[in-house]
Amino acid sequence: MTMTSNAPSFQPADMLAALQALMPRGRVWPRDPDAVMTQALSGFATPFAQQATRANYLLVDSFPSTTEELLPEWEATLGLPDPCAGAQPTIAARQAQVLARFAGAGGQSPAYFIGYAKNLGYTVTITQFTPFRMGQQTMGCQLGSADWAYTWAINAPLITQIPFRVGQSAMGDALETWGNAVLQCELDEIKPAHTILQFIYH
Repeated sequence: MTMTSNAPSFQPADMLAALQALMPRGRVWPRDPDAVMTQALSGFATPFAQQATRANYLLVDSFPSTTEELLPEWEATLGLPDPCAGAQPTIAARQAQVLARFAGAGGQSPAYFIGYAKNLGYTVTITQFTPFRMGQQTMGCQLGSADWAYTWAINAPLITQIPFRVGQSAMGDALETWGNAVLQCELDEIKPAHTILQFIYH
């Protein structure tokens, strides 16, 4: 696991110094490296340093975009994982789905769906359609029935590459992943029920 927060990192030597600073002064409380008292306090210093490190990891796991150890708990809370991501999704892909669902407060504007896709790791644009109406459309406009008022399209690259990232990806993750299955599944899930969603790849 990679530590990415800016929290202070305490080593056993730091904890030993802190423990010694709490001890009374006097000849029966020596601070010499080879003193029995120092050796006894060193036995406490190491687990204290380990606990401080574990506490720092909680700062990482408290955010969905960086969570690692608590990723299964985040996923369970948000209804993940799902079949869209495949049998062995990468840590980065799982984090992206968690972030998208956690940050998805709901909306029906193009900006909302573009932002949702961005949290999943995709760059998209949206095309909205309208039915052909005499007096509003001009010669050359696409003919369309009333259903086109409820039709919209996601325009995305044919191949969206997600590379392995040092410090974010985990051991065993693929060096590169691609595919639009997650994009389609997620947006199909949250689109307004009365609309028809198309995916156009280029």
